Order: sequence, then structure tokens, then C-alpha cells
Amino acid sequence: MQKKYTLFLLTFVISIGTVVAQQYNNDELPEELKLTRQDTTIVSSNMVGLGFNMIMDTGERLNNFPGSSEDWHAVPYPSRLSFGRNFRSGLSLEGIAAVNKFQDGKVVENVVLTEDRSYFSIDSRLSYNINRLFGRTGWFDPYVGAGLGYTTIEGEGNGTYNGVIGFRAWLSERWGIDINSSGKWSMGDGLVTNHMQHAAGVVYQFNIKKEWSKKGLDKIRKIEEYLREQKRVQDSITAAQLAEEEARRLAEQLQREKEAAELAAAEKAKEEAERKLKDTIRKKLEDAGFAYFGFDSSYLTSGAKEVLDLVAEFMNEYPSVTIELTAHADSRGTDQYNQWLSERRAKRSLEYLISKGIIAERINAVGKGESELRNDCEDGVPCPENKHSENRRSQFLVINF
Repeated sequence: MQKKYTLFLLTFVISIGTVVAQQYNNDELPEELKLTRQDTTIVSSNMVGLGFNMIMDTGERLNNFPGSSEDWHAVPYPSRLSFGRNFRSGLSLEGIAAVNKFQDGKVVENVVLTEDRSYFSIDSRLSYNINRLFGRTGWFDPYVGAGLGYTTIEGEGNGTYNGVIGFRAWLSERWGIDINSSGKWSMGDGLVTNHMQHAAGVVYQFNIKKEWSKKGLDKIRKIEEYLREQKRVQDSITAAQLAEEEARRLAEQLQREKEAAELAAAEKAKEEAERKLKDTIRKKLEDAGFAYFGFDSSYLTSGAKEVLDLVAEFMNEYPSVTIELTAHADSRGTDQYNQWLSERRAKRSLEYLISKGIIAERINAVGKGESELRNDCEDGVPCPENKHSENRRSQFLVINF
């Protein structure tokens, strides 16, 4: 049974504690200069631990160590919790609580128990990291310590003097395995006698404060020398490449400027050609002239139809052009009447163009009333008929090419 319990304990500890050690970003450094966790020293941290404890009581002098499977007592679940603080000096102060039981059929004080006995202990201890004597903290940290505690068996308790020896094996900067053995000497008589308590579990560090170790500082000095030399070599290579790079850059810039100038000239020529074409199209529509109406009439005259025929020919020649058709009246009559009359003229002009095969969507027909007179024949201004006739018209404007 003892072998099965030990195997279970090791499996639990390894499965929880195994993590990948943190590495610094040293990809560009030679292998011998890469910084690792071993190049730093954790000078202080908090830590919390969870694991198992096993107790053994083989006599007043703790004889027969390590004993046999009949002398060891343990429970098959996590039974030990610790919390502590590591200090810069190498000292650690911890508080530890543990539960267990002396088991029926096993030996305590050379007597075979006939029933289980509950066990509980709470201890404080001050330990020292032996690695600090060598000026470094690596993955393996052995320690020794002493402290005081209080233990109860079946509710009956005594204080204890404690001595401990153990080690922590760090799997990463934060996670490790803690294995230790403590001797506990009772301060009085009763069920609590001198005994040993062994423990194993995982420990986690947090609130970590680190400094470079002596080895790390020496490696950093070598890294700086290496980087300075690399920079010197790179600067000489860069200096040799600068002239070539500058020449290439200037050639590319000149080529880009040439291409940009050619593109700008082509764009300008294209815009100028488009402008001239639009001016030509506009002028061609303007050359068709105005479609004039008789006084107080919206019927198309023969002259008006000739103009509209020219507009229809224009729109067939340029099928993508959209025009605005505006119809107007002279100033005689009321504003409301003249607005109605101009809308009638616009409608009849539009209908005539549609009859010539022009789709309505290409023409925006609007009546303007007497709002846009071509001369000064306003209300109250006496004008001859030939001047009034200039205002009775439909006219045409390209609005979309």
C-alpha cells in the first residue's frame, strides 16, 4: 500500500507542477550568450503550497527511521496547505496547516492501533535557503529551518518544537516541487509525542522581485560587447551599401517623376479633349436655337417644330446626353397664368420630342413662367411686340454627358 501511495503522490505532483521554463527573447544571440532564468536571482516572493503529508511515530527518540510501511500514516487526498514569504536575505517565513490520521492496524509508539486517531497540526517555521551561501539561486534550492507548532490528536493537543530539512525543485520561475521532513518534539505529555512529518507537494511563487545574478551580470556585459561589435560590423556594411542604395533611390525617384509627369500630361490632354468635346456638344445644341411661341399660345409653330427637330437629331447623335428643356412666357398677364402657360409650353415641347423617338427620361422639362426674361420687358415696361416675342420660347441646355 505504501508503494501505491508514493506512486500516486509523485504522479499528482508532476502533473500539476510541470510547466515550460520562461526564456528571454534571445533569438539573435549566440547560444552561449542567451539569458536564461538561471541568470537571475529571485530576491523576494510570496509562495503558497498544496500537497500531502505523512506522519511517523516510532518512539520517543524517533528510532527505527525511516521505518516500514506499518509505521507510516497518510490520507489519500491533499492534506497540507502552506503560505509563506521569501526574503532577500535567504530566509523564509511560513505558516503550515496539515490534517492526517493515525490509522487502525498500524504502529504508533511500537503499539498497533485498534482504531483511527485524527491528527491536525498548525506550524510556523523560519528556514534558510542554503543556495544563498553560494551567491545564487538555481533550479534546486535546499533549505534548513526551525519553528514552533501546535498538534492535536483526537482533540488533545500540545505545542511542538520543530526542525526541518528539505528542498524545492523549480520547474519554472513560479512553479516548483517542495519535499521536506520535519522532526516534531512535544512540549508536554499525552497523546502528542515526538514524531516525524514528511511532506511533498507543489509550490507557487507570486509577487516576485528579481535581480541579475553575478553570472547574469557577467553575461550581460559580454552581450553588450558582442552587440557593440555587431553594430560596428553592421555599420561598415551599411556604409558600403549607402552609396549604391542612394543611387538606386534617386534613379527610382527620377523614373517615378518622369512617369508622373507623363501621366499628368496625359490626364491634362484627356481633360482638355473632354472639355473641347463638351463645348462642341453644348454649342451644337445652342446652335439649334430657341423654339418660339405665339402670344398667349402653347401650340408649336412650324418654326418651333423645326428647332425641336434639330434638338431630336442632336439627341439621337449623342444618345448618352441628358438635357434640360425650359419654357418661358413674356411679362404680360399675371405671374400665376404665365407660370401655367410656360408649363404647357414645356409639356408640348417634351411631347413633340418624345414623338420623335426621344425617351422622356433624357429630358428634364420645366416651366419658368416670366422669371427669366431675355430683355428688360418687365411688368409695366412698354415694349414692342418683337421684344415680347423673344421671351415666349423653349430653350435647351445639356445637363449630363
